[in-house]
Amino acid sequence: MELRHLRYFVAVAEEMSFNRAARRLRMAQPPLSTQIKQLERELGVRLFDRTSRGVRLTEAGELLLEEARRLFVQLDQTTRLIQRVGHGEVGRLALGFVPSATNEVLPPILREFTSRFPGVELFLREMRPDMVVQRLHEQQIDAGFLFLPLEDAALHVECISREPLVLALPESHPLASRRQVRLQEVSEEPFILPARYPMPGLYGQVTEACRAAGFEPKAVQKDVWLMQTIVGLVAGGIGVALVPASVRNLSRRGVVYRPVRGLSPSVELGMVWRREARGAVLAAFLQVAREVSARNPRARAATERDNRKAARA
Repeated sequence: MELRHLRYFVAVAEEMSFNRAARRLRMAQPPLSTQIKQLERELGVRLFDRTSRGVRLTEAGELLLEEARRLFVQLDQTTRLIQRVGHGEVGRLALGFVPSATNEVLPPILREFTSRFPGVELFLREMRPDMVVQRLHEQQIDAGFLFLPLEDAALHVECISREPLVLALPESHPLASRRQVRLQEVSEEPFILPARYPMPGLYGQVTEACRAAGFEPKAVQKDVWLMQTIVGLVAGGIGVALVPASVRNLSRRGVVYRPVRGLSPSVELGMVWRREARGAVLAAFLQVAREVSARNPRARAATERDNRKAARA
């Protein structure tokens, strides 16, 4: 029995006429009658009582009509589900990210993605950058967000946002009243440094900015991986810190943020995923992330730069 035989049968049963069913199916009546007779021979029962006034269903035909309708509903539902899975509309996605990604970059991406793909179940995991890389290699997460640079041949790395580093000062600091500060002016100050991992990340960006200004930061506290903790220590007067500008979104009393004049150091946040990954859900998420980040002027500048580098390569 083929699906087309059932479709022919349902059309005749609903129209109660071979002529009307043939017009509905856009086929000639003789082939339709032949197909129904073949179906009856295969099942070994009569499905229709044929009279001069038309046809009517036998008891076996009534049962087959009920089951055929149920089958087509299930088939339609299965077809739609398969299409949704193929388009990335249904499934699961695990993301790993450094806490700073939630200050500015990640929330609008998540809002847009969940709005467009409500059938996808998200698993969000906050973790250190080295763990983001490790969990990607272990296939425990599908994509991650961390500070660049990152060199890993097994991973795709795409800059999703670039933002300046700003100087976080205790509000009682003598430089707190300035609109801008030169890094050289805090060369003798105690610094609170982010954690250092196998990849340079934020630590590398901060220390490189200080070296470019002509000094090595004097760490009074180092290996602090949470921005909230760094800002809290600054508020407590422990030292000063260079932090991504988006950290200003964290409301913290006792801290002021000042742009750095002259060097204008910046830091990049990257989106990373395995090169061999081919899932439709991941592809949909990456596309949404690119679209959302493109609306951010800082991210747009980073994307244009990456495109120029790719063209030269």
